[in-house]
Amino acid sequence: MESTLLSKLFIAAGLGLLVGLQREWVESRIAGIRTFPLIAILGVLSAALAEPFGGWVVAASIIALTGLLYIGNLAKIHAGRPDPGLTTEITALVMFGVGAALVIGYTTEAIVVGGGVAVLLFWKQPLHALVDRIGEGEFQAIIRLVLIGLVILPALPDRAYGPYEVLNPRQIWLMVVLIVGISLGAYIAYRMLGARGGTLVAGVMGGLISSTATTVTYSRRTVTVEGIARSAALVILIASTVVFARVLFEITLVAPDLLSVAGPPLILMMTFMGVLCAVAYVRSRHELIQPPEHEPPSELTAAIIFGLLYAAVILAVAAAKEHLGDRALYVVAGLSGLTDVDAITLSTAQLVNAGRLEADSAWRLVLVGAMANLAFKGVVAGSLGHRRLARRVAVLFSLSLAFGAVLLFTWPG
Repeated sequence: MESTLLSKLFIAAGLGLLVGLQREWVESRIAGIRTFPLIAILGVLSAALAEPFGGWVVAASIIALTGLLYIGNLAKIHAGRPDPGLTTEITALVMFGVGAALVIGYTTEAIVVGGGVAVLLFWKQPLHALVDRIGEGEFQAIIRLVLIGLVILPALPDRAYGPYEVLNPRQIWLMVVLIVGISLGAYIAYRMLGARGGTLVAGVMGGLISSTATTVTYSRRTVTVEGIARSAALVILIASTVVFARVLFEITLVAPDLLSVAGPPLILMMTFMGVLCAVAYVRSRHELIQPPEHEPPSELTAAIIFGLLYAAVILAVAAAKEHLGDRALYVVAGLSGLTDVDAITLSTAQLVNAGRLEADSAWRLVLVGAMANLAFKGVVAGSLGHRRLARRVAVLFSLSLAFGAVLLFTWPG
C-alpha cells in the first residue's frame, strides 16, 4: 500500500511539473513549476486520507485551494497586474482532481488528462489562430454537425424496417454523420491550407470534400481563365484518386473485416491513378491555379438528401440481390455511383456486416460505382470545360476506366 501510494505521488509530481513548466514559460503569476506539483500531490494526499477519515477531507482541500487562488488573484489586483483569464485557476483545480483520481485507481485516465492539459495549454496560440480563421459560415457548419450527430442521431430508433429489414434509421443517419464529418474536416483543413497549398492541396481537399463539385468548379474555370487546362485536369484527377482513399477509410470504419478483401484491388486502382497524377503533375508543374472557395459541407438539406439516397441504394441493392441476382447489383451500383460513391460504398459495407452480401461482390460493386462516377465526371468536364481540358480528362479517365475494367474481370474471386 505504501509503495503504491508513493508511486502515485511520483506520478502526480511529474504531471504537476509538466503543467507547471508550461505555466512558468508563460510567466503565470498565480502558480508555476513548484506550485502545480504541490497541487497534484495535495490531490493524492487528500484522496488517500479520505479513505480512513471520510470525503470531507477532499472537500476541505478543494475549498482551501480555491481560497488560496482567490487570495493570489487579490494580490495581483492590488499590485496593479489584474488578469481577466481563468486558465491557471481552472488548471489548478483540474490537477488537484488528477491527483485524487490516481488514488482511486484511474491511473491511465489521470495521466491522459494531465498530459492533455499540458498540450492544451501549450497550444494556446495555434488554437486562437484557428478560431480567428473560422468565420461565421464555418461555425454554423460545426453547429449543424453537432445537430446532426448529437441531437438527431440519438433520437432515432435503432431497429430495422422495410421489406428486407435493411432500413435502420439510426444506422442510416450514422452514415450521414460520418460523411458530413469527413467532408467538414476536409473543408476546415482546406480553409487552413488550401489558399497556400496550390494544385496538390486543392485536388486532395477537393476529393475529400466532393470530387464531383471540384470537377464542376474547375471545368467552368477553364472557360474563363486561360492557360489552366493542364492544372485543372490534374486537380480533377487528384480529386478522383483521393475518392478511393476516402472509400477505404469508410470501409475501415464501417466494415473493417471487408478491408482485407476490398483493400488490395482498390489500393491498386488508387495507385494506378496516382501514377497518372504524377505524370500529369510533371506536365503541368509550371502552371499556377488558385484554389476556389468552397461552401461549408454540412447543410441539413444536403444531409437529408444523402440519407435518402443512402437508404434508396441499400434498399435497391437488397432487392436486386433478393430478386434479380448478382448481375443486377452492378446496374444498381453504376446508377448510384454516377453522382455519389459514398452511398454505394456504405450500403455494400453494411450489407456485408449483415451477412447479406459476399465481400468479393462488395468491392466489385464499389469499384463499379467509382468507375461510373469517373465516367460522369468525364462527361461534366467535357460539357462544361474548355476543349483542351476535355481532351486531357478524356485520356486520363479512359486509362483509369480501362485499368478498372481489367481489375474487375481478372482479379481472382
